[in-house]
Amino acid sequence: MQLKDKEFFTESYPVLPLRGLVAFPGMILTVDVGRPKSVKAVNKAVETESPLFVVTQKSITTDAPKSTDIYSVGCLCQVKQVLKVGNEVKVMLQGIARGKHYSFFDNGNYFVASVEEIFDSEIKNRPVYLEGLSRRIHNEFMRYAEVAPEMPQEIIKTVLSNTDIAFLCDYIAFNINAPFDDKQFVLEQTSAVKRGKILLELLSKEREICKIDNKIVEKTRRNIDDNQKEYYLKEQIRVISDELYGDDSSNEIDNYYEAVNSLNADDSVKEKINSEISKLSKMPQGSHEGTVVRGWIDLCLSLPWNTLSKTHTDICNAQKILDRDFYGMTKVKDRITELLSVYALAPEITGQIICLVGPPGVGKTSIGRTIAECMGRKFQRISLGGMHDEAEIRGHRKTYIGAMPGRIINALKLSEVSNPLIMLDEIDKLANNYKGDPASALLEVLDPEQNCKFCDNFLEIPYNLSKAVFITTANSLDTIPAPLLDRMEVIELDGYTREEKFNIAKKHLLKKQLVRHGLNGKTCRISDDALYGLIDYYTREAGVRKLERSIGSVCSKVAKKIACNEKTSVAVKSKDLIDLLGKHKYKPEVILDNDEVGIINGLAWTRVGGEIMQLEVAVLEGTGKVELTGNLGDVMKESASAAVTFVRANASKYGIATDFYKSKDIHIHATESAVPKDGPSAGVTITTALVSALTGREVKRDIAMTGEITIRGRVLPIGGLKEKAMAAYTGGVKTVFIPKANTPDIDDVDPLVRENINFVPVSHVEDVISGALVDLNTTDTENIYFGNNSSGTTAQRICK
Repeated sequence: MQLKDKEFFTESYPVLPLRGLVAFPGMILTVDVGRPKSVKAVNKAVETESPLFVVTQKSITTDAPKSTDIYSVGCLCQVKQVLKVGNEVKVMLQGIARGKHYSFFDNGNYFVASVEEIFDSEIKNRPVYLEGLSRRIHNEFMRYAEVAPEMPQEIIKTVLSNTDIAFLCDYIAFNINAPFDDKQFVLEQTSAVKRGKILLELLSKEREICKIDNKIVEKTRRNIDDNQKEYYLKEQIRVISDELYGDDSSNEIDNYYEAVNSLNADDSVKEKINSEISKLSKMPQGSHEGTVVRGWIDLCLSLPWNTLSKTHTDICNAQKILDRDFYGMTKVKDRITELLSVYALAPEITGQIICLVGPPGVGKTSIGRTIAECMGRKFQRISLGGMHDEAEIRGHRKTYIGAMPGRIINALKLSEVSNPLIMLDEIDKLANNYKGDPASALLEVLDPEQNCKFCDNFLEIPYNLSKAVFITTANSLDTIPAPLLDRMEVIELDGYTREEKFNIAKKHLLKKQLVRHGLNGKTCRISDDALYGLIDYYTREAGVRKLERSIGSVCSKVAKKIACNEKTSVAVKSKDLIDLLGKHKYKPEVILDNDEVGIINGLAWTRVGGEIMQLEVAVLEGTGKVELTGNLGDVMKESASAAVTFVRANASKYGIATDFYKSKDIHIHATESAVPKDGPSAGVTITTALVSALTGREVKRDIAMTGEITIRGRVLPIGGLKEKAMAAYTGGVKTVFIPKANTPDIDDVDPLVRENINFVPVSHVEDVISGALVDLNTTDTENIYFGNNSSGTTAQRICK
């Protein structure tokens, strides 16, 4: 069909701009038309039965093309079929002739252009040359078809059965998978011979591209399973990257190398990491081993290595922080300031490992946080309670699926510095089983001579832990292995006394609970006697956790009253506690109302503080039996035997029948039988009670005593004097007999207690008996001791 036969080549035609497609004369092309102006252009061509000028856009991203956005040469096409699908139109076009537009504009509804038909130039080459060119086109196309994916047989047959160069060039260029700008270049050629030469170059280039693509696909197929579609796509990306960048598998590897170069670590560490990165680059994407190596590299890059934080050495500021957060604890505060002083004078010192031992609730963990604040160190806490797997400390080996580093390395990772303060909480509660002994693994961590090259099983690179400060906490030293305990400096935290609890509650706990419950000093006022009431009647502990909860309960009751508009402010006094918290849970231990025979005040130490433990002795007619009741331990029973032996040896001195051990039965009883009791410090108490019961002389009601006795009557030192003295003061005792060797321990006693109690140091039980029994001569007042000291023992003697 020739356009000039119908004489419409000088007219304007509706224009259909194509994106990424090129129409050729004689070829059938199906396109999806979605742009409104393009749809209207198609409809206009159908209505007028005129050709449609189909031209390719230079950029596929242009939505409203202008004259400069489209190529000048296109193809006049006849609309063969139109099918509407949703908002789009599927159009079948058949190319008629090449055309060149001279004016391209938008008439408001669709694009219009004046088109001139382009005819092929006359072929002047010899027939033999044309035949040779035709054969070369056939051969090059067949070589392309061999490597081109899924080339249809119909196209191959059509090419082989045709020798017209002009048709072959248009047909092959239309059907091969080549860039649209290359196809456009073929369309623009008016010389069939030149068009053939260009096509030969295009086929050669596309054949090489197909070979590379097939090579990539083949490499990928060898390394993956056919059923793993996701893995297949990732492997294609890896192989493509391998073709482009050689040994570098992806940008991930480059990023790893850059991160290693900027890492603040020794060269040996960097070499090890680079070695693992090199291995990772040769591993298949998504392999299990690759995942483990990638996790190892990420860990190494996230560790602080040689990154250190600056240690604060301002001793005065540290003292202010300690006084701000804690009341009392003089020994602990002094040791902390000493530690900081050493760091100020010798910054490179290592091996500072402290173990804080004390009952629950006395603030061991809080002390660790405050020490970190004083030193300016990052703080990390590791709970060891119930830990039974050695791998929790040393980590798992990389060969195991799900392997991870140990808690120590993870704490350094989280702190982002190599010199944090790491608190190992509840070190006395470590367990062990077939998986190993964590306590043994800690030997290396807490040994200053070894932890400079601590080796985690997962990390496999020695890490220097000597710059870190380790603080451990424990409730008891009994369960800590001796080799581990030997590596730590033990600081004991005794339970708080009544006065210490009061001051802690008033200065810290009350303010904290008021803020937590939305109250303030105006809306809720808790008097001092109410705080003392909470301590005496609602808590019985060494620490202050229950006391804080009790204060919180009072605040919540007050908050409810204020929220319900019952009151605008509440003043809580001691008498209000029963209404707020219910009946008293505990009763304070007090002395007797009158002097009694055979009843005496002993002093006991427990983990929740000191207590008054009353001992009773009864003498009965009998055959010399000695009965011990009150849930006494073996040591306390031995103390009773020693007391009986001393009284027998000195019976005549106190006017006691020398054969009382034959004619009398003796019953020794410690009150509160449900509570186990043990320890030697009740020796002088039992002896004095025995003498009182056998002589019928009363014991002074306002005295108490403590001390171990020998069968010769010597009084030996005991522990827990601070707590015992507070219990005596609380119970109304005025005089306390203590072993003379414990005289220095009086300095540790609360000042309020020292002001209100007379401490009588004794070296022999005769001094106790003479001062405690009413009918015997008491010691001269000059013998009463009020002195101070600076040290004392803390061993438990009587425990309830």
